[in-house]
Amino acid sequence: MRFRKLSLEQKNRYYGLYFILPWFAGFLFLFMIPLLSSFRYSLSNLQVTDEGFSLKFIGLSNYREALLSHESYVRVLTESVMNIAINTPLVIIFSLFFAVLLNQKFRGRVIARAIFFLPVILASGIIASIENGDLMQSVVRSANDTTGGGLSFMKNLELTIMLVESGINVTLVEYLTGAVSRIYEIVSQSGVQILIFLAGLQSISPSLYEAAKIEGSTGYEAFWKITFPMISPLILTNLVYTIINSFISDDTSRLVVDTAFKSFDFGLSAAMAWMYFAVIALVLWVTTLIVSRKVFYQD
Repeated sequence: MRFRKLSLEQKNRYYGLYFILPWFAGFLFLFMIPLLSSFRYSLSNLQVTDEGFSLKFIGLSNYREALLSHESYVRVLTESVMNIAINTPLVIIFSLFFAVLLNQKFRGRVIARAIFFLPVILASGIIASIENGDLMQSVVRSANDTTGGGLSFMKNLELTIMLVESGINVTLVEYLTGAVSRIYEIVSQSGVQILIFLAGLQSISPSLYEAAKIEGSTGYEAFWKITFPMISPLILTNLVYTIINSFISDDTSRLVVDTAFKSFDFGLSAAMAWMYFAVIALVLWVTTLIVSRKVFYQD
């Protein structure tokens, strides 16, 4: 029996399947059953008993309670989505800007790259729990008391006045001053994105820049005509990563966990989690649909 020779496109499809096979096996054997169980819990009233737990089917009551009766779920969920809408473009722009800078040849380049990746390391394990806990909050409050609580506000006010007087649109000014206030969040969320952009920048053939230089193009033109199109697939990758990473550690996630393990309302917590999942899927679908139309893939 002779096997038909596969084309390059067919081989690439199989390579993609082989690539996701470990993830699919892990999802099937480790996450599928808990996922289905959580959906069943969201439609039930779960009561913990001496013999384990009991389930009573109540339909969509948990969903209605989360949307119509819960005191903070809708507000916290809306704030999470708004924060993502504000922070994600800032993180992408910041990451791309510093990736371009760190891709240049200068002394101490390795140390500079390590410094920008350091927040990713610090955001894991015990550091993350300290950052989110009462200790970090007390340090921030103490710093505000020491420097004056309105100091950062006054600096932003001065920046706002300067930008408005220069003729910039007020909405854009508010966005820029908000970015200054969120600089810690932006830097702490940009480590992985900078690393991905750096890998993409180093994969661009130097011959493209040499040809552009011979043709008389400026650095500005080379960036927008060569660099930006070549790394546009990575912009989409970083966009998806940033959105998902923002959803993992925000106030809505903490509210879902607290509802389950502090209030012991597991059915309501599961309903919150599934609605949260639906919002994440919708945001990712819309952003991917819009951005993917502008992505350039080199043949």
